[in-house]
Formats: sequence, structure tokens, C-alpha cells
Amino acid sequence: MKRKSLAVACVLVAALAALGVWADEGLWTYNNFPKQLVEQRYKFSPSDAWLDHLRLSSVRFNNGGSGSFVSPGGLAMTNHHVGSDCIQELSTAEHDYMANGFYAPTRAREKRCPNLELNVLMGIADVTADVNAGARPDMSDADRSAAQRGAMARLEKECAGKTGLRCDVVTLYEGGVFNLYRYKKYTDVRLVFAPEAEVAFYGGDPDNFDYPRYDLDVAFFRVYENDKPARVEHFLTWNPNGVREGDLIFVSGNPGSTGRQLTLAQLEFLRDTAYPWRIQVFKTRLKALYDFSAADAENARISRDLILSYENSLKATVGYQGGLLDAGLMAQKAAAEKALRAEVAAKPALAGEYGEVWDSLAGAEKNYAGFYFEHQLLEQLIGLRQSHLFQFARHLVRMPVEKAKPNPTRLREYRDSNLESLEQDLFSAAPIHPAMETVVLTRVLTEMVDALGADHPLLKQILAGQTPPQAAARYVAGSKLADVAERRKLSEGGSAAVDASSDTMVQLARLVDPAARAARKRFEDEVEAVERKNGSLLTKLLFALRGTTQYPEATFTLRLSYGEVKGYVDEGRPRRWYTTFMGSYELNAGAPPYRLPQRWLDRKPRLNLDTPFNFINTADIIGGNSGSPVVNRAGELVGIVFDGNIQQLPNRFLYTDQEARTVAVHAAGIVEALRKVYGAQALVRELRMAGGGQGRAAAKKPAAAE
Repeated sequence: MKRKSLAVACVLVAALAALGVWADEGLWTYNNFPKQLVEQRYKFSPSDAWLDHLRLSSVRFNNGGSGSFVSPGGLAMTNHHVGSDCIQELSTAEHDYMANGFYAPTRAREKRCPNLELNVLMGIADVTADVNAGARPDMSDADRSAAQRGAMARLEKECAGKTGLRCDVVTLYEGGVFNLYRYKKYTDVRLVFAPEAEVAFYGGDPDNFDYPRYDLDVAFFRVYENDKPARVEHFLTWNPNGVREGDLIFVSGNPGSTGRQLTLAQLEFLRDTAYPWRIQVFKTRLKALYDFSAADAENARISRDLILSYENSLKATVGYQGGLLDAGLMAQKAAAEKALRAEVAAKPALAGEYGEVWDSLAGAEKNYAGFYFEHQLLEQLIGLRQSHLFQFARHLVRMPVEKAKPNPTRLREYRDSNLESLEQDLFSAAPIHPAMETVVLTRVLTEMVDALGADHPLLKQILAGQTPPQAAARYVAGSKLADVAERRKLSEGGSAAVDASSDTMVQLARLVDPAARAARKRFEDEVEAVERKNGSLLTKLLFALRGTTQYPEATFTLRLSYGEVKGYVDEGRPRRWYTTFMGSYELNAGAPPYRLPQRWLDRKPRLNLDTPFNFINTADIIGGNSGSPVVNRAGELVGIVFDGNIQQLPNRFLYTDQEARTVAVHAAGIVEALRKVYGAQALVRELRMAGGGQGRAAAKKPAAAE
């Protein structure tokens, strides 16, 4: 990590943010895109038809990434690191597609992913009034939040029943607005092409969140319906020339989460409690996985994807924490909050409605700090659910209980509109590796001892007199849940079968469920409900004082950002806007992480080494945007987002484009590699090149985003 660069970036953020909204700032929803801002800066205003086409060409990968359709035959492109779950799951010791790559020149050779879902956003409707209809002013924060969750579940079920689509009510502006998103869902997704991991992630963890880069971080998949390739109306035409410096570009993707509207107390909670613990967790888990990986080649193969995931999470979190530890950035946030509070206090009408917002949020964060570790370890993904076997067991324990309840009162993940996706996860045929499960569970149990104390009553029951390694080995060895048939049998047997099961992982899930539910309810009632109520009040306040042309925090839903192709100066060193294939060969050291695959060495003479490979731009992104298409004014695909530089990490809290850059793979570089390194001529022919074909299969009116 370039700590000096990060510190410089934070100082620049603090010094320059006071000048106003940055020119290219914004993770905009499609139903509130600022056409006038783009017109003012770039003399281009996208039409409604342009926006609809890009929206309907964009896809969300349910495992945390973005992508786009690039042919009428259902061909979708994303990053290799987004598709790596599927690539790893399809790999075996004999056929290691992560190490050696994969290409299916015919449909018959495409391989179905065990557990991958793609979503296309078909429409958006404002349902704020419907969600709030039952939330009375005299209700407690907890009761108000419960009423809203019930209304959301009802709306989703009604929508799914009427349309046959996946319907999700999305909370925007911290609860100030609720939108109903309707998705077409594809669950038969097959791998078409993936390069070797060594070139997809060239430079490895040292170059992650850095620039210059030389990565072919792409993968192609195809969606199927009724066992046939899906025909999609909207897809992106491929511009083989890519981009030039100064070009206006747009990024359409699903950014995960930001914290730009968080209060100072909320930021301090992340800085002082959440991030230090997460950093320590990631470090110790990585140490355990490194040791596991070093034991033999098979361990290295099966742990590679998880190691990459933890390395990425660690580096990102260290970067976020670096921003919050910077005195300049925090001073800027504190000054902005102080000014807003003073403005409210000076006006009695505002003070009566909004004056207690900040103290209420500060109280919620202080309260959460008292049970944060318990909530995270027992209920959240970072805890016991890191074990695939435990995740299966939890669903088997909870699903029959939740399905017996009225839909509006269930835990959100068990609502009717989400059950199909949840069951796809539960019955996935993805391989489970008991040895790695034991390593991961050992670390989680050890973290529970460290955070909760060895005398914690529940932990004493979990360990039953054993050490964390011994208990983890017992729970994994005594479970049959790696077998899909066993999971189906228990699911079909309902609560009776689950309650009678002697499966050790099911027993663990049953044991922790009361405490996990209690921690979740406490979080929802005492933290989330307070944040939603007061966050919506802050949004209402800002709308009243600053106007309604603002974008909401990221929510892993489709957003559109824009910017320009532009280099920057890094500690006095000019960084050119693009890199070339030549740079990757110059860096090749013959050993990881700078080792080019053998076929790249063999086929070097075929390549035009001056072809642009990666490029940078000022578009606003955050984690979840990986795989997002980059398009030009014509709506043509010119690249695919795969990273940001180190200076971009503090943008999670305060945006700047002074040095922060989005890093993408150049469209010309992708085609050059497909043709001359991989001989993927059939794949290239399927891409509709600008000037040689249409980017839309039929000139039908696109579905509207209301």
C-alpha cells in the first residue's frame, strides 16, 4: 500500500472538497440521472432511449459484481475476479480453469455455473408512500421500521405475482425514499471464456488498488432459458478502438456501499470499532489460509479464490481506514456537520424537527459498539456464515420456521420474492472442501473467543470443552451437508427432520440460532431503525436546504456515473491515461505475481505491443462496480471497470477526482488478446463491432423506468 499517496490524497480531499460537488461526482439512479450537469460540462445530454438501452444492457451478478450483455445471444461480460467463484467451482485438480484458463468455441462446450444468478433491471417505481403508509408518527423507531419491512415484503410479493419478475424494494436516501426495482432473473449461466488467473490479476495483491496496471480482468458467460441461449433485445455494441484521452465516458454498474452522508459519530464508529476489528480478522484468516495453501498443490488450488477475496477486502478496508484516520478529511466532515447543525439551530422550525438527529445517531452507534462483535460473529456474513456448511445449516434451520410465518413478518431473506434465489444457493452443486472449511471455522471460533471471552455462556456450549481447532474439526467431520441430496432431504422433511437431525453442523446452527436472532433483532430495533428514521430526516433536511438534485448512497443496485478519460500526477510522477501490452512484458519476472502465462510468451510475436491494455478515468465507482461496462457518447462499449487506484479509496466517504481514478480494461486490448493469444475467433465474431452491426436486435420500445 502506498501510504504516502493515500495521505496526500486525503489532504487534497479535505482542502478541495469545500469548493462544492466535484464535476464528475455521483452514483446516480437511472430515474434521477442529472442530464443537465452532463450537458453543462460535456455538451452531451443522453436521451431517455439512450438511458433505457444502457440500463437494459447492464446486468448484476448476484455474487457481488456487475456486467453487460455484448451480443443478442445472451453473451455477458464481467471481470474474471467477479466470475472467479464459478471458474473455481468448475475447476478440478485435473482441469484447473483458474490456472490454465477456459474457452468454449461452441455452445455445447459451455459449462454451467453451479450457483450464479444474473439480474437485469426492467423497471423502477416509487413506492415511498406505500412503504410508509402503516408507519404512524406515534410508533417507536423499532415498530415503525417493522411496519416498513412488512410493507416492503407485501409490495415485493404482489409485484412478483403480477409480473413473474424478481421484485426488490430498495431503501434510498437512508429511508427517505423507497423504490421498487423489477428484475428479470437468469439462473442458468454458463462459462464461455476466462483467461489464466495470472494475467487476469497480473501483479497480484501488490498491484491491487494501484496504477499502472496490465490486467486482462475479463470473463464471458452466456445466459440460457429453457436450456437454450437466451435472446436478448438490448446489448452493447463493441467499439474496437476504445477511447482516447479527454473522452466522455459512462459507467453502468452496481456499487456496493458508500458512507458519504454518514454523520461524524457514524464515521468514528467505523474508525474506532468496526474497521480495526475487520482488519485484524482479515489478517489472521489470511495467515491461516497461507499456511493451508503452502501444504500442497491441491490446498493451494482450492484456497486461491478465497485468499484473493480476503486480500482484496483487507487492502480495501485498510484504505478506507486510512481515509478516516486522516485528520484533514475528518476535519472537513466535522466542519460540514457543525455548519449544518448551526443552520438548523438558528431556525426554530428546523430545530424542532431536526435538532436531535445527530445525537440520536450518536447514541445508536455507541449502543451498537456494545454488541457489535456478537452481532457480526453470530449473524453476519463475516462470522460463522463464512463456513459454507454452516450457511447451509442455518438456512435449513430457519427456512421452515420463517416460511410458516406471514410473509411480511419473516426475516427479509426469507420473503417470498427471494425464496427461489435462496433455494438456488442452498442446493448449489458447488464443491465443498472439508479441510478448508475446518480452517475457516477454526478462525471464526478463535475470533469468538477473542471478542466474546472464553467464559461467554454460548461459546462454552459451542466449544464443549474443546479448543477452537478441535471443535471446528468435530463440526465439519460430523456433517453430511456437503452432499446436495442430504440438504434436499432435510429441507423436504421440514422442521421435524431438522430438529431430529444429528448432523453436527445442523446442531451448531440450532444452538446459536436464538442468540443470533436476538442480536439481529437488537440491531434492527436499536440501531437500524434509529439510523433509518434519522437518516430520512437528514435527507429531508438536505432536500429542503440544498435542493433535490442529489444522489443516494450506494446500495448494490444499478447506478450510472460519468467522467472523462484522464491521467494524473502521482507524487510528482505523471501517470499516462493508458498502458500497453509492452508494459506487461517488460514487467514479466517469470515468477508470481509478475509471471505471464506460457501462451502469452509463445504468442508475443503475434501481438501489436502498442495496443492499449488498461486505462483510467474519473468516473465515480466503489466496490460492486467491478465488471461495469464503460461506454462512450454513442452508448458503445469501450472498456470494462476492474479496479480503482489507491487514491480512490477515501472516495467511499468524500469524493475527489484530483488523483482518484477508475481503472478499466480497454476494449481494443480485449479483442487483441482474444484474437491473437487465445484464438477465440468465434467469440470475437459474436461481438457486434461498431460500424459492422447493430447493438440492438430489434427496434422495439424499451421497458420504461418510471
